Amino acid sequence: MKVIEQKAESAISYGGLIEKLEILRSTLRWASTLDRPQIQKLLGQCNALRDEVMQLSRKERFVTATASGTGARRHGTAQRRKALLERSFVFEGVFGDSPKLLDALEIAEKAAPTDLPVLIDGESGTGKELMAKVIHANGSRADKPYISVNCGAIPDNLLESELFGHKRGAFTGASADRSGKFEAADTGTIFLDEIGELPLPGQVKLLRVLQSSEIQRVGSDSAIVVDTRIVAATNKNLQQMCREGTFREDLYYRLGVIQVTLPPLRERKDEIPLLIEYFGDEAAEKLRRRPVKLSRRLRTYLLNYAYPGNIRELRNIIFRISCLASDTADFEHLPESIRPDVPELKPEGGDQEGQQLSLADTKKAASDAAERQFLERGLQEQGGKVSELARQLDMNRSHLQTLLKKHGLSSKNYRIKS
Repeated sequence: MKVIEQKAESAISYGGLIEKLEILRSTLRWASTLDRPQIQKLLGQCNALRDEVMQLSRKERFVTATASGTGARRHGTAQRRKALLERSFVFEGVFGDSPKLLDALEIAEKAAPTDLPVLIDGESGTGKELMAKVIHANGSRADKPYISVNCGAIPDNLLESELFGHKRGAFTGASADRSGKFEAADTGTIFLDEIGELPLPGQVKLLRVLQSSEIQRVGSDSAIVVDTRIVAATNKNLQQMCREGTFREDLYYRLGVIQVTLPPLRERKDEIPLLIEYFGDEAAEKLRRRPVKLSRRLRTYLLNYAYPGNIRELRNIIFRISCLASDTADFEHLPESIRPDVPELKPEGGDQEGQQLSLADTKKAASDAAERQFLERGLQEQGGKVSELARQLDMNRSHLQTLLKKHGLSSKNYRIKS
């Protein structure tokens, strides 16, 4: 489980705390006299150190409790899923028996009652915002505000005002005092989506909130104390960004006290039939119609498609075919970019000729599914390196790229993260 891997990081943090204590001791040892401002400064540093020690203590207790509970992983995935549901685990939607997903849900369940920051990572469309809502709904703040912020959608010049608010006259257009998202989320949870898009000046401001639980409105000299639980999400490799200098390392470790990783849909295929039914009912309710039926060949195709856009892509597909189809959906209701190449698109059933064509198309869909699985396995073995896979298969690289495009496979989804 991801959180257990952070045990070594605690030792590094304690080393940093010891260094800060030595600096304080040295300051006191060599100071013959101290005036009031110096004393206040030292007291502030001592208070900050105390808070860091308390945070590390809470973190270690959480890690120890989680490690002691890993025996549950020895049980079958079906039993683990059943146990979650029996514990009245609040989850808006459906989930299957994927071990990686169950790991993530079990971490979320343990983290929810605490106030520790949580960092959710995973590919785009894997359900990171849903996981943030799960953490909020299963915690002690469930009846308090839940505020969602997309960090990548706010212009840099408005970011600080959007998050922390501003005073009247702070800048052109600031005609009145305005509270920000953190004040709106006071006593509740703030979800910072696409945290990797946050510019460096905004990262510094956010770090201050994590350290002192205080914000400062733009144009104001006074601090405002906020009690806000922070849950952040990203589809980027923040560790790599730290090495490149585009994301602050101290902020990364502050946000990632608890880290939850959501696996892509291609690694939890047992959920696809559940999600097809769930989104089909959701689409029918919103479109005020009966749930659409899927032809045999379309269902086979959807069960084996790679879904580079993950759950979001599957939902969009189901809503599209629910809107375009009458009673039964078929290949022609799919987006053209992912529609399989078949000789002729005819609905199943009808006369004998139509039945024969349907059988042929079903065989073609099964062949396509086998080809797709073969390519998926090859990409996984080669870490997403198309050139290596083409060499292994003794195939022209451009032809291989055509096949990958045909099946909606993206090599970057299989690259090994550093």
